[in-house]
Amino acid sequence: METKTTPIKSIVPFIDLYDLHTKLFPNVIEGISEKDANNRLNTRANHPAWLTGSLVQQRYELANALDAGMQPTFHELFKDHKGIQDNTTYPPLHAFKKDWEEVTPVLREALLNMNDDQLDSVAPFDMGEEVTYYQGISFLIDRESYCIGQIGLWRRLLGYEAMKY
Repeated sequence: METKTTPIKSIVPFIDLYDLHTKLFPNVIEGISEKDANNRLNTRANHPAWLTGSLVQQRYELANALDAGMQPTFHELFKDHKGIQDNTTYPPLHAFKKDWEEVTPVLREALLNMNDDQLDSVAPFDMGEEVTYYQGISFLIDRESYCIGQIGLWRRLLGYEAMKY
């Protein structure tokens, strides 16, 4: 006899990862100098400052998609999914951390308050195709993991100790 299970949509796994990323974010940027944060090591790769600012911008954009009405301090550097800009010195990582700390509890509460109808509704995310909030949140939480991992790699490439958990 085959047992079928019906998947239940839930925001809980996303919240678990969100909380982990919330903890890891300050750890991964800890101690990186402003000079090193803007160092691309003669590559075309996104440096730690851009990755950090992009993560912060992403949380604000998701919060605003859920009607938070907030704007990060360095919105102009990242609005409209703007990529890294050559010949631009990005703000120090501690400045991004302040915005992260501002948006994080607001967004967490908004995510916890979502119901299945909201999760199934079309999200206003520019992802090249129409996606639901559930799909968009899934992608954005995954992207947080990816960016934090990249910053962790930059730590080692720039001669810093590995990120502490």
